[in-house]
Amino acid sequence: MSGGDQEPGRYYVGVDVGTGSVRAALVDQRGVLLAFADQPINKWEPQFSHHEQSSEDIWAACCVVTKNLRETCWDKAGHFFDLPDFLSWKATGVTARSLCSLVCKWTYSAEKGWDDSFWKTIGLEDFVADNYSKIGNQVLPPGASLGNGLTPEAAKDLGLPAGVAVAASLIDAHAGGLGVIGADVRGHGLSCEGQPVTSRLAVICGTSSCHMGISRDPIFVPGVWGPYFSAMVPGFWLNEGGQSVTGKLIDHMVQGHAAFPELQAKAAARCQSVYAYLNSHLDLIKKAQPVGFLTVDLHVWPDFHGNRSPLADLTLKGMVTGLKLSQDLDDLAILYLATVQAIAFGTRLIIEAMEAAGHSVSTLFLCGGLSKNPLFVQMHADITGMPVILSREVESVLVGAAILGACASGDFASVQEAMAKMSKVGKVVFPRLEDKRYYDKKYKVFLKLVEHQKEYAAIMKGD
Repeated sequence: MSGGDQEPGRYYVGVDVGTGSVRAALVDQRGVLLAFADQPINKWEPQFSHHEQSSEDIWAACCVVTKNLRETCWDKAGHFFDLPDFLSWKATGVTARSLCSLVCKWTYSAEKGWDDSFWKTIGLEDFVADNYSKIGNQVLPPGASLGNGLTPEAAKDLGLPAGVAVAASLIDAHAGGLGVIGADVRGHGLSCEGQPVTSRLAVICGTSSCHMGISRDPIFVPGVWGPYFSAMVPGFWLNEGGQSVTGKLIDHMVQGHAAFPELQAKAAARCQSVYAYLNSHLDLIKKAQPVGFLTVDLHVWPDFHGNRSPLADLTLKGMVTGLKLSQDLDDLAILYLATVQAIAFGTRLIIEAMEAAGHSVSTLFLCGGLSKNPLFVQMHADITGMPVILSREVESVLVGAAILGACASGDFASVQEAMAKMSKVGKVVFPRLEDKRYYDKKYKVFLKLVEHQKEYAAIMKGD
């Protein structure tokens, strides 16, 4: 949202460090210089024909000229929005921010508000001005009604009546958690039926996975984001664990295998997805043993893109042990299975970290693209030893977003009431407890993999 007449676009900063000064320019995509700033550099001559300059002074000068440019494409900005809040503003004309966006992404405290010292420390002290008007001084909990609802202009664009209620938003994964975690589980024989909602863990699994656990009191879990107050369910603290590129990792392992073209052809001949075909192929080759036992000699550490939770180590890499020379369809199917299991072991590791810090989890609620894969769901149940609940409506993120709208409209007294009425159990997948000993042993190997990886790194860094 711009406060000036300059058209939005992409701009670039060029910095030139010379002998006597640092110069910077703001240049647009046409190569037109829009703004210029310079700052002198200190020079010392300790003795004749000896000249010295300070690298720290040069860096400070670079900072000065860049800030001066920023005051030209920067000061003209009226507001800075996270995407959900931008969409809310477009719909209603209201600049109020969602507590979810500000707490999870913008370092806002639900209890204390903004921290002046933080913005000053990172050189963005101008955000403090005018009571934080540029980044939000009206903060609403998810589901709160915004202004007078849809503006006439937005209503026309959307094909809806003006004044339709619009809710303060949620980040997409948080909306998914909201859409499943409050489901009425009566009649399914689940232990969580008689337990508080804090015993439930929502896992939103797609390209990446997010593990959403809530608590009445703040719980600090090493390597897990949060606690964030009212960031998903109003009145509850949220901890958010995560695994980077889970769905993408499965694609990577399958599509990079030598047998992938054969898999594609056979799946297409049966009018199946490659993953449906792989699941049926695993059933064919398992023989008398359960499917999961096919990976007794093949183990995967899934952090090909670093670990988000609970190790919070971006330097970690993926690992596979137990490879053979053969590269047929059987090998591809088993590698796929081992990768799915590794992701489930990662979920188990996150749960253990959360429970060690004070959470008590008994049931998993899965949603997202990967939750449509029966093998992925069963492995999560078997490896965590917990029942997995799938919602009746597959698109749980959209249900969560609709719950917010239902609350904003006044049809429900609270988000919790709307959750209980609108979230429905579709299917319950129980763990195969008879396989527990096998998965406990594989989990020990899983933990050894990362332990060994760290040892290898230490060896290579040593003398």
